[in-house]
Amino acid sequence: MRILLLTQWFDPEPTFKGLLFAQKLQELGHEVEVVTGFPNYPEGKIYAGYRQSWCHRESIGGVRIARVPLYASHDSSALKRLLNYFSFALSSSLYGIFMARKADIIYVYHPPMTVGVAGALIGWFRRTPFVYDIQDLWPDTLKATGMIGNPRILSVAGAVCNWIYRRASHIVVLSPGFRSLLAERGVPEKKMSLIYNWCDETGLQAPVGGVADLSFMNGRFNVVFAGNMGKAQALEAVIAAAQLVAAEESRVQFVLVGGGVEVENLKALCARYNLPNLRFVPRMPMNEVGEVLARADALLVHLKDDPLFSITIPSKTQAYLAVGRPIIMAVRGDAADLLREAEAGVVAIPEDPESIAQGVLQLARLPLPERETMGQKAAQFYKNKLSLSVGVAAFIKVFEHVLFSKKNAGK
Repeated sequence: MRILLLTQWFDPEPTFKGLLFAQKLQELGHEVEVVTGFPNYPEGKIYAGYRQSWCHRESIGGVRIARVPLYASHDSSALKRLLNYFSFALSSSLYGIFMARKADIIYVYHPPMTVGVAGALIGWFRRTPFVYDIQDLWPDTLKATGMIGNPRILSVAGAVCNWIYRRASHIVVLSPGFRSLLAERGVPEKKMSLIYNWCDETGLQAPVGGVADLSFMNGRFNVVFAGNMGKAQALEAVIAAAQLVAAEESRVQFVLVGGGVEVENLKALCARYNLPNLRFVPRMPMNEVGEVLARADALLVHLKDDPLFSITIPSKTQAYLAVGRPIIMAVRGDAADLLREAEAGVVAIPEDPESIAQGVLQLARLPLPERETMGQKAAQFYKNKLSLSVGVAAFIKVFEHVLFSKKNAGK
């Protein structure tokens, strides 16, 4: 198959449906062209080594990539974020309609919703079916994160989403809750497939050793949170939990790794509480993140306590399972159910410092063999149900089904 992979974010930006996905498809004999933007996530600044132009072509790991311009921004301004989204939708639509190689199928990665608009337009002009991979539910996410609160704008976003759903040949969702909610909104069950996300297995499982100075982790029970620190993560509750834990177990240390719009606010809050058991580590390459995760004693997932997040599975969940460490899952719903199925950790109540603290203390006080068993179960569950090989095989089945249906419809 000739596959056009349309995504606003792609390597070297942190993404798990990027280079690994494209390379695996090519490894299995398929031809892939990627259309993406100039790398700027999550800081909203164009990466060193890149300069925006109408179309920058490059090859990474043997994958052909076309980068088109966008308004680089990822701060808390709703207007700037929307400019970021719509500018990429416009430039990628123009490239996809007039310059992209003819594809058999288009794979569209959402978020943002505007990429779905571009995929639908390209598909219509080029008479090519597209598969829509939904990672965030819009307009629900816009409302839950506080990015947009205007009911009229949210209503328009919902109408556009429904239009995209009708135009898509098939829809892929990341959790059972997503599938159920879309079915309630009128998307036919037969048009949807559940395919769990995977993680950057190569980067996470190949620590480089010694690149980052991690001596501060020596002799401590380290609880690691790695990833974006934005409003959706609501990490103020984690800082409050760290304060509670400090009073009971001085050997426990919270390590927050990554960047995001809330980092400086969180640092200021930490300084106000004068917490000796919390460390911030700047965003780092995936192989160095893998080294931090491998040295952790427990890994923390936390999201805002919002109904939307009860039907999502944060992408860090797969990475945490893959490295084989016990997990504290402070997220309701599907993510908590997945952890219980894996028997790989403890579940806590999101935005509840006491519940989070108790989860941390429960793991810290478990005998080492019991924690090691949890970690082994985590890694095995990932390999059997969530790995790259399992996920890509499922996507290929979806692509083949779409093409088979198109062929039969033309008879």
